[in-house]
Amino acid sequence: MSVFRFIWQNQRQVLELTLEHLWLVGLSTLLAALIGIPLGIVISHRPRLDKAVLASANIIQTIPSLALFGFLLPVPWLGERADRLAILALTLYALLPIIRNTYTGIRGVDPAVVEAGRGMGLTESQLLFQVELPLAVSVILSGVRVAVVISVGLATIAAAIGAGGLGEFIFRGLAMVDDRVILAGAIPAAILALGADLVLGWLERRLRAR
Repeated sequence: MSVFRFIWQNQRQVLELTLEHLWLVGLSTLLAALIGIPLGIVISHRPRLDKAVLASANIIQTIPSLALFGFLLPVPWLGERADRLAILALTLYALLPIIRNTYTGIRGVDPAVVEAGRGMGLTESQLLFQVELPLAVSVILSGVRVAVVISVGLATIAAAIGAGGLGEFIFRGLAMVDDRVILAGAIPAAILALGADLVLGWLERRLRAR
């Protein structure tokens, strides 16, 4: 039996696990953006903080995903539900590209444009929302794009702690030594990553052109 026939015969379960996967990735990326973009803005205006913040995000990236899940398991409230734990871990991994690209995008705005805004009487908050963020939005979106692709891949490992998602098929296939079951999880996950990359890449190019 081919892998595609297996997917067709188990299409309901594949759909359920795909939706679980999207939930984990979507919520964790949203949380990472809500944390990472403000952090990137802060360190772009306060350079003395940039090394500490970026170094902390870099350190999180170096921790193996299974090890991070293991570290977080004993944490009260989080360890009680696997999905909470997985979302926190994915959020932490998604922070670095979002913080770094927000910082890079705002620092890359032409200082002459900022000074022109100040000369027109814009306040610092007006400069941020009317000048810096609009000019940096494509770079920021590029960081979100990287974060989404990373999260789609890492979310498959979340199945190891019972958080669901397409990793359920991968771990089940490994236990059964069945390539069809492994690919039933790996192929939809790869399609999700490629689809997210294409859509966000298209949006990024549109915003850059504007």
